[in-house]
Amino acid sequence: MSFDTNAEMINLQSSAVAAAPQGAHIIVLGNEKGGSGKSTSAMHVAIALLRMGYKVGTIDLDARQATMTRYMSGRFNFITKTHEALPSPLHMAIQKSSAATVETQQEEEKSFLSLALAELGSQCDFVVIDTPGTDSHLSRLAHSYADTLITPMNDSFIDLDLLAKIDPDTHKILEPSIYTQMVIEQNTRKIERDNNALPIRWIVMRNRLSHINAKNKSEIATILDNISHQFGCMIAPGFGERVIFKELFLKGLTLLDLEDDAENALTLSQISARQEVRNLMMLIAPEQFKPLPPVD
Repeated sequence: MSFDTNAEMINLQSSAVAAAPQGAHIIVLGNEKGGSGKSTSAMHVAIALLRMGYKVGTIDLDARQATMTRYMSGRFNFITKTHEALPSPLHMAIQKSSAATVETQQEEEKSFLSLALAELGSQCDFVVIDTPGTDSHLSRLAHSYADTLITPMNDSFIDLDLLAKIDPDTHKILEPSIYTQMVIEQNTRKIERDNNALPIRWIVMRNRLSHINAKNKSEIATILDNISHQFGCMIAPGFGERVIFKELFLKGLTLLDLEDDAENALTLSQISARQEVRNLMMLIAPEQFKPLPPVD
């Protein structure tokens, strides 16, 4: 695919906020590399939307590893034990089809996802989908339904390779890599399939950012800026490498669930991490797609 076509994708995305789509706005967390923080990011986005007053559904497409489903299970167990009224989304997990033929598998998976989206879409303002860290038919299908796509990536040249082929000497972008090609393909599929569909609004999220202004960090920032211009994505600072995220997973909690009062004062690290979540939500800007619910 030529860069001219990618530039056209940028122009389409620049007007994507102009008209909000009908039904639930679908937010997909996608990256074909594992360990990038998709499930943690998906959970925090879902809970942030709930705390803003929206109705939210979640779908776990990585039912084999089931990280998001286990996250949600921990949350339900915590609520049962403590009787705390924590907001929780409607949650569904979709298993990969085990049908005998590839064609039947794909038809079943399309049906499973369509039913889940129809069910949650009729009840929710937003549906947040967590995808597997590998290439799969279910993952590609979910990308084709994305209104907003968030791609968490570790701040490294290894993760950059998933987005674009980079010249090792000049750091110039040679061509889109496999994941970027897939996003462009699914964006085309979405527009061709759905009448009047807006293109995918793509956010690349730099996770596990170092707190030190190292040369490597600066070089990656420059390359990502070039990628954003050539492939039509936005770049967002993500979440730092913090132990608190791992600790909260076991309880099914997010940083937005932590009380901040005289008896349970947040640490500076927790306050900073909370701000990282807020910064991401400011870029997602859900109120541009769905009016903020009235405050009771």
